[in-house]
Amino acid sequence: MESYFEIRHTVGFEETNLVGNVYYVNYLRWQGRCREMFLVRHAPDVLTELQDDLKLFTLKVDCEFYAELTAFDELAVRMTLVELAQTQVEFGFDYVLVGPDGSEKLVARGAQRVACMRGPNNATRPARVPDSLRLALERYAPAAA
Repeated sequence: MESYFEIRHTVGFEETNLVGNVYYVNYLRWQGRCREMFLVRHAPDVLTELQDDLKLFTLKVDCEFYAELTAFDELAVRMTLVELAQTQVEFGFDYVLVGPDGSEKLVARGAQRVACMRGPNNATRPARVPDSLRLALERYAPAAA
């Protein structure tokens, strides 16, 4: 089993504020990007279902910051599965600064909970997590205690 799904990102000037550090909302954008790339690589048929009537509603996001990032920092965003329920999924995210020498430093940690829903916008209802997504996430399941 793999412990996390990872995307790499180099911070750009447009992601920083006047002080020069990364503006906090970008961490949430990176969570979404990581989740999207996971779907592209491991459950592409879910993207097709999203064009039909599947909806992934974000119920909760959070992020706790431990250190600052600045322009041109190399970042690894690592997504893990925290919980897989019948109709909801909770993901965990570690934001790791990768140094030029390969060193790593945890700079933030976040989470995101999504609900699967189906139906027209005015009548959505909870739906089971698609089987393909469930199978794709199994490899990232938390180790049994």
